[in-house]
Amino acid sequence: MSEMGLGDTHGILARPGVRPVRTSAGLGWERLYVSTQRELPYRDAFQGAGSNLVILHLDGPVTVRRGRRGLTAAQQVPPGGLFLHPAATELDVELGGYLNTVHVYLSDAALQAAADDDRPVRLREEFGSTDPLLEQLVLALDGVVRRWEPSGSAYADQLTLMTAAQLARRHSVRQRAEEPAGGLVGLSDLQFAAVRELIDSRLSEPLSLEDLASAAGLGVSQFARRFKARTGRPPHRYLVQLRVERAARLLRAGSMPIAQVAAACGFSHQEHLTRVIRSHLNTTPAALRREG
Repeated sequence: MSEMGLGDTHGILARPGVRPVRTSAGLGWERLYVSTQRELPYRDAFQGAGSNLVILHLDGPVTVRRGRRGLTAAQQVPPGGLFLHPAATELDVELGGYLNTVHVYLSDAALQAAADDDRPVRLREEFGSTDPLLEQLVLALDGVVRRWEPSGSAYADQLTLMTAAQLARRHSVRQRAEEPAGGLVGLSDLQFAAVRELIDSRLSEPLSLEDLASAAGLGVSQFARRFKARTGRPPHRYLVQLRVERAARLLRAGSMPIAQVAAACGFSHQEHLTRVIRSHLNTTPAALRREG
């Protein structure tokens, strides 16, 4: 798969009235493209794209009209309001005022993979609706772009899965099937052992959800659910915890420079290691070293 970019969007971001602040371009994300920008008022028509569109309004309220082959509805969209548009569907839209937004373009393959059965999932056409969880996921994706570090790739993958799952569960034309009454089965002992072997051998390297899922012989969506059922934590949090534990052991046991400890444990740089250790252990690398 290739990285998603402007060519996978509906064309709104290519308009001259869009003022980009930051995007996920160049980060290697294959299933999702994120862009944060200032938009000037406009009226335009766009062809369908292979991605599903989620727009989060960061301010407002602003009047939006939308339709297909003509504008047929208007609504005041407040801050935190959403604009959802499905893949392969043309769009006519009119933005009535200046607006700051975050756009998330999710590949349709990622949305379909979020389904628990073989029924196709189609995103509903919505605008003005709110969804606190989806809003936080979009803001978290924007935060990953703003503070990008290569070691954050697994976290970005997890957010992508959670976004796809929330869209499929709460904003699709056909609802997903519920989990079995007995609960979701976790990874088997063999699967978990294979994943741990991969993590232990590559803890200093960026590890994506695809890497971990492949070790277990599962798709990424199914793997993420089964991994959490087995460990009680999402893969990203589990991976970060292992990196913190290894870094703490190295800092207490020897004299390896802190920057080298960071690199050996999969952190981008010494400041990244310091920030994570302070968050997880309420201390610093230097203090751990002094503890011996």
